Amino acid sequence: MARNLQSKLPASDSLRVYDINAQILERFVNETKASSGAAVQVADTVRNAAENSETTITVLPEPSHVNNVFGQILKPPLSTEIVANPNRLFIDCSTIDPSSSREVANAVHSTQQGRFVDAPMSGGVVGAKAGTLTFMLGAPEPLVSRVEAILLMMGKRVVHCGPQGAGLSGKLANNYLLAINNIATAEALNLGIKWGLDGKVLSNLINISTGKCWPSEVNNPVKGVVEGAPAGRDYSGGFGIGLMKKDLKLAIQAASEAGARLELGAKAQEVYEAASEQEDCKGRDFSVVYRYIGGNE
Repeated sequence: MARNLQSKLPASDSLRVYDINAQILERFVNETKASSGAAVQVADTVRNAAENSETTITVLPEPSHVNNVFGQILKPPLSTEIVANPNRLFIDCSTIDPSSSREVANAVHSTQQGRFVDAPMSGGVVGAKAGTLTFMLGAPEPLVSRVEAILLMMGKRVVHCGPQGAGLSGKLANNYLLAINNIATAEALNLGIKWGLDGKVLSNLINISTGKCWPSEVNNPVKGVVEGAPAGRDYSGGFGIGLMKKDLKLAIQAASEAGARLELGAKAQEVYEAASEQEDCKGRDFSVVYRYIGGNE
């Protein structure tokens, strides 16, 4: 995402980056040295990354990380000499629960240090590299065009879901469905293969029939069915099973707060929790559920 942003920003701009992984930062700097676009600067702290910025983009794993980072960013108040606080923009692309996001937004707005929007994304590592991500945006209408112009440097689509927090609601609803579809696809393919069907034939049948879904068509869990899918490289890369476990937990939490009934959520959560602890599934793409249920490899 940072590479796409850097290459599409004008040379007159600067891109300040920070990550707790120093090796990643070093690699990013080396990869962008010869490229045109914004000048790259490495910040030594979260605070310095946001200081004097017109726009700050955060992408973090958990609600606690988002709270911690914005705690560092907002206290003491950011500088006002270069960037007027009311116009400073904070875009959080993390997938966290809407309640936590609203708390951070309130902290930003109550201290009058800028405007905060949520813009979680879909498309995974492949989409991030290719610049084809879909962003689900939660923002007030007057900010949409400004935020959209930035997000489209890193992705292909921006769907404005409503006010702040709505982007996360859309993302969690989507990922709840994805979590269920992934398990169902693994089970259906395992069932058909144990009946003697060829995995590729069965997948092709599903993908021209009513069972078609992203796990069957793009992220197929059976090795050799879809070229480039994590199943073909021992389920490495892709969307980690730990992240899916986290997103499912957040979706169930948010559903409970909204009074929405989820019949399959608890069972799916059991599956992802157990699979993420199994040694040959731990840390792998979430399609490794196929291995967890005993699928033929």
